[in-house]
Amino acid sequence: MTLTETGARSAPRADGDRRRHRHARRRPVRRAWRLLLQVVSWTVIVAITAALVIAVLLPRLGGATPYTILTGSMRPRMPPGTLVVAKPVDPADIAIGTVITYQLVSGKPDVVTHRVVAVSQDAHGRPIWQTQGDANPVPDLRWVRPVQVKGRLWYAVPYLGRVNLVLTGHQRHRVAIAVALGLGGYALAMWGGVVRDRVRRRRRVAR
Repeated sequence: MTLTETGARSAPRADGDRRRHRHARRRPVRRAWRLLLQVVSWTVIVAITAALVIAVLLPRLGGATPYTILTGSMRPRMPPGTLVVAKPVDPADIAIGTVITYQLVSGKPDVVTHRVVAVSQDAHGRPIWQTQGDANPVPDLRWVRPVQVKGRLWYAVPYLGRVNLVLTGHQRHRVAIAVALGLGGYALAMWGGVVRDRVRRRRRVAR
């Protein structure tokens, strides 16, 4: 009778041991997947944050304006879709080789970003500039006057300008705030998950 009871009790224990061993074998796989998910998530967070800083925050802090290259006239350095950020410049600092963003017609919204290839003066002694796209075989026909100049090139980021085309200035600001809040909340959630996992592991060890 005693032997029968002992054997009956040992069977559930053996089943429990097998389950624990299976769970123990699965833990490294789960940890690896969790780690991979965290790496991918943080990579996405860093990439989106960097894009927001480059396209929204830096121009705002630097008093600059972002524009988007629409044509191939500035290839290969600035292909279509490139984000160009132009910073206000003193006309006296514009020389041959300077890349400037200027209005095609003073007071109109259409702008061009080209390189200065010649410097001269108008009849009143004011500086004027001849520009040319890096990929264009000949200079632009019309000379640029100071009143047309929006700024000189501060920095350029390929392909990021496509986002700039979709959003207006106010929309960029709102999207930046929304994305920043969303990323901040997601980062806190990820951090909270890590803390919970550590607490659970400590409790298991304590048992």
